[in-house]
Amino acid sequence: MASVPFDKLDGHIWMNGEYVKWADANVHVLTHGLHYASSVFEGERAYGGKIFKMTEHNERLHRSAEILGFEIPYSVQEIDDACMGLLQKQGLKDAYVRPVAWRGSEMMGISAQSNKINLAIAIWEWPSYFSPAEKLKGIRLDVAEYRRPDPATAPSKSKAAGVYMICTISKHAAEAKGYADAMMLDWRGHVAEATGANIFFIKDGEIHTPTPDCFLDGITRRTVIGLAKDRGINVIERTIMPEELAGFEQCFLTGTAAEITPVSEIGADRFVPGEITETLMNDFTALVNPAAAKAAE
Repeated sequence: MASVPFDKLDGHIWMNGEYVKWADANVHVLTHGLHYASSVFEGERAYGGKIFKMTEHNERLHRSAEILGFEIPYSVQEIDDACMGLLQKQGLKDAYVRPVAWRGSEMMGISAQSNKINLAIAIWEWPSYFSPAEKLKGIRLDVAEYRRPDPATAPSKSKAAGVYMICTISKHAAEAKGYADAMMLDWRGHVAEATGANIFFIKDGEIHTPTPDCFLDGITRRTVIGLAKDRGINVIERTIMPEELAGFEQCFLTGTAAEITPVSEIGADRFVPGEITETLMNDFTALVNPAAAKAAE
């Protein structure tokens, strides 16, 4: 699949209430969302034919749009139904689900009060899990040049397309140097997150993670915190400074795409994925995909 451009995939995309052939799901070049980033989206994941925490994701999609000043013309329930209907129509069980809402092309300029609000949902096959042994090797992170912005200067609580510009720049720069991703600081110089995933550290049997005051408090992030607490593991949400990284023993990322991905390196600092990380990986798999967890036993 990786060799096929995304506009050449097969199947259908749900677009403004209709199933459209994949190749025909297009927008005009003067679409406001393209020029001014007036667009919000979600990343969701289906396991065994069920979309994990689908309603939570689609509720956040609505909140993201409200922060950007527009209203999605479909209820959360209607979006849920459309996601499940498309998953079935695509004939997929394990898949990535991408709802996206944007201002259309009726007006062109910074002000676009009368533009139609569009909604589309695309679903495509997701590659199979890495084995736990493979994932436990950990990935390498660079430290990004760009920082997460002050919430007074950007809609940091919205999963808005424009907020991800610095993420793309940072990830590309990291990959050019041989890293898998980059860790971003916030505007104050505190540890924030990776370009598309939240970050956690482990020391002396406790988990430490940055307070999400200028980046998304991820749905997977909250899920993993819950799993840790169920295990009796203390989770501390706090300010983390870059100079503290050398004192942590383990590190991992969380997100819809990342799930739980161990980290072996951030710049000059090294980590060794261990028992707590592996336990949480197994617990997460058991939660989202019980059949896969059982097969791995």
